[in-house]
Amino acid sequence: MVLRTIASSASILVGLAVAGALAGPAWDPVPVVDHLRPTSSSTEIGGIEAGVADGRVHEVRTFPVRSSEVVIELDGAEVSAILREPVGAGGGLSGMVFVHGAGTGLASEAFLEQADQLASAGVVTLVPDKRLDTYTTWHRDYEAMADDYLRSVDYLRGVPGVDPDRVGVYGESEGTWVVPIMQVKDPRIAFTILVSAPVVEPRQQAAFAVDNYLRNTNVPQQVFRAIPRAVGIQLPTGLLDYADFDVRPWLERQTAPVLVVYGTGDPSMPIEQGSRQIIADTAVGGGAPVTVRFYDGANHGLRVGETLVAQFPRDMAAWVQGLPETATAEPRIAGAQPEQLYLASPVPHPRWWGNGDIIIGTALGGVGLLVVGPLVWGAVTVVLRLAAVGRGSLRARITPRLARGVWPLLFGLAAGAVATTAALVVYLMAVARLALNYKQDDLVVQGGWIGVRLLGLVTVVCAALLIGRARDLRQARRAGDRDAVVAAGWPAWLALSTMLAGAISLLLWQTYWGVFQLGI
Repeated sequence: MVLRTIASSASILVGLAVAGALAGPAWDPVPVVDHLRPTSSSTEIGGIEAGVADGRVHEVRTFPVRSSEVVIELDGAEVSAILREPVGAGGGLSGMVFVHGAGTGLASEAFLEQADQLASAGVVTLVPDKRLDTYTTWHRDYEAMADDYLRSVDYLRGVPGVDPDRVGVYGESEGTWVVPIMQVKDPRIAFTILVSAPVVEPRQQAAFAVDNYLRNTNVPQQVFRAIPRAVGIQLPTGLLDYADFDVRPWLERQTAPVLVVYGTGDPSMPIEQGSRQIIADTAVGGGAPVTVRFYDGANHGLRVGETLVAQFPRDMAAWVQGLPETATAEPRIAGAQPEQLYLASPVPHPRWWGNGDIIIGTALGGVGLLVVGPLVWGAVTVVLRLAAVGRGSLRARITPRLARGVWPLLFGLAAGAVATTAALVVYLMAVARLALNYKQDDLVVQGGWIGVRLLGLVTVVCAALLIGRARDLRQARRAGDRDAVVAAGWPAWLALSTMLAGAISLLLWQTYWGVFQLGI
């Protein structure tokens, strides 16, 4: 009995492991072996001598700043914006429009220090609110967003004291997919600044970021298989339609100087790969000159802790005001040594599970099947008992039943499947919280994964015992015991069938996410 259960459990585990291996791709990122080497550890901008001599280049905090709220008219909407002007700086000033990343939306909350410090150096800045009526989690049109932000560029060109031919654009994170489009649509844009730029497609960037976060969290190797299976799925038409947006054709058509800025402590961006790609792409078309700066230990928002890196606004102000000389001045690539571990690569799509509807439907459908059969059985049993009582008899003509010992095993299989699914979801959510906060907790990360897999193992053992019980009943029936049936009556068969189908559905779902990996 014990050996048979062990053999059956092992067979089921191997079968699930094989199914999991076939269900989707593995995860094997390519390490970076040829690192980008800055030519100077100082981030200071070269070529500013002429600008200092003719009064174009000023240091941060040279001028007091006047802030005012303005309204930008868009196509079918309007947004508020904050205009910051250096008081007493004279005319012919450079101007800069700020383009939001995914995590910001209000001008009153975004780019406060960057916009204020640049204005104090003599650059007029405009931070508009992000237009949100056409921007959701599921749908984003970067070309349409570029058109909206170009209205802010037009507005800033008309501000008194601003030289309309010295107005450029600053984009951060997701905004760096928008800014190159703007420069192509409006070649008059004098410069672009790309801060924490993904460069690669959103799907690739997401997989890259998740990989880095998970490595820092020290999750078991088996968990990494979930990356392409989560990021690579295809959702219904129209949902996350921007996941495969490619900015490179727009980068290839840049004509204005580009300043690329990264923090070496940013785990979410391919900082070396992004820099190389921008340099290569912008060289294809008009040969837009590129300057790259890496700030030591700075995060995605160019902060160390809660503090904005002081050299960042200083260097931006010098580079913007010193144009055109600063666009090609040495050092072109400078700052701290970046250390990108792996390349951001195209994310392989899962096979038959590659549709998000299937993944969601399998989990919900599995739970539904586990519930519907027993409910029908219970309802039929109540009806039969009431009918029997109405005829003055305590016995129904047909009593649905399962063979002795089948129900506890079936219930254990169903409960185990649900418990393992719930534990996996809780585990992944806990890991996600740790990863996003860049923290480690081996009890949660390692112990939690062991717990999930042990629950899965218990579920498989219940399935093996149930199979063994069914074999015993079949042998007894062959020996002449006509009452040796797994289930009697269609309600019992329905409950048995739906609960088995539901449990199998959940086991396959768990298999997809790697619960039953055996190194296959």
